[in-house]
Amino acid sequence: MEKFDFNDILIKPSITSDITSRRYINLYTKGKSLPLITAPMDTVIDENNIELFNSLKIVTCLPRNTKFNRNAINSFSLKEFNNITFFDSDAKYLIDIANGHMSTLLETVKTFKNAHPNTYLMVGNVANPETYRLLSEAGADAVRVGIGNGNGCSTTVHTGIGFPMASLIKECYDISCELDKPAKIVADGGMKNYSDIIKALALGADYVMVGSLFNKAIESCGDNYIFKHIKISNWLATYLYKFKLPIYKKFRGMSTKEVQIKWGKEKLTTSEGVVRVRKVEYSLSQWVNNFKDYLSSAMSYSNAENLDQFIGQPEIIKVSDNAYLRFKK
Repeated sequence: MEKFDFNDILIKPSITSDITSRRYINLYTKGKSLPLITAPMDTVIDENNIELFNSLKIVTCLPRNTKFNRNAINSFSLKEFNNITFFDSDAKYLIDIANGHMSTLLETVKTFKNAHPNTYLMVGNVANPETYRLLSEAGADAVRVGIGNGNGCSTTVHTGIGFPMASLIKECYDISCELDKPAKIVADGGMKNYSDIIKALALGADYVMVGSLFNKAIESCGDNYIFKHIKISNWLATYLYKFKLPIYKKFRGMSTKEVQIKWGKEKLTTSEGVVRVRKVEYSLSQWVNNFKDYLSSAMSYSNAENLDQFIGQPEIIKVSDNAYLRFKK
């Protein structure tokens, strides 16, 4: 069966909508956050800006080798996770693994959730809906879906491994409806604009993990540059940005050799990520305010007063390339 991605679809409005004002719409999850999670990337989030993300009601997920924080999801490699001797039952954990299809991950999830049924565990990434099913049945609380789609990832380009994100979300959502305790679906990678995120939610993602778009905020933790190559401090970058001077941020995938060196790996592997310098486009609060407005608008068209009525619920229609080009501005 042919698969599809975000540019191939639109959200069909409800025949009628009972919503008379967007102010009646609840954009927040039962955990009182927006349906957004920071990608665990070291050019997005660190100890210095985590409180800003939290204050804007974005779920925070820290990169590996970052100080443990009970107010965030803490990332570990599979080996690191299996070497943990004490788990904080009130904390949240991510097994951050490129190939979430490994049987060793599945066994780790089963063992961990049998021993710690009430401790939150996110795993991934996967790009096969049936793997989502298995990890759900093993007890995972959330599964990151998407391989090779991320703006900092080149896995699919080089290996040919992948699954179009929109179809992947939809097929995982359909499976989740069959399960007694489905894992939350975390759409991870490649969101290029607000509508991609909104479509991901409409298709059935419980959360969308965002890296590239957050990196382009002045408050992201990527290194700052002026004139693209002169490195400057966070303070100076913020000061100059207020006067509308062009500021640039480093953005890199977490499998790049730069990150491998930072983590102290003795044997470097071939990179499946990219390193770029990109122009800052907004403050984080500006981006979040826009997102909230666009999401509430989409929900009002869909007659959805809350996320439960929106996630996986709207009718999705496929469009031709010409139809896409017509509304692409």
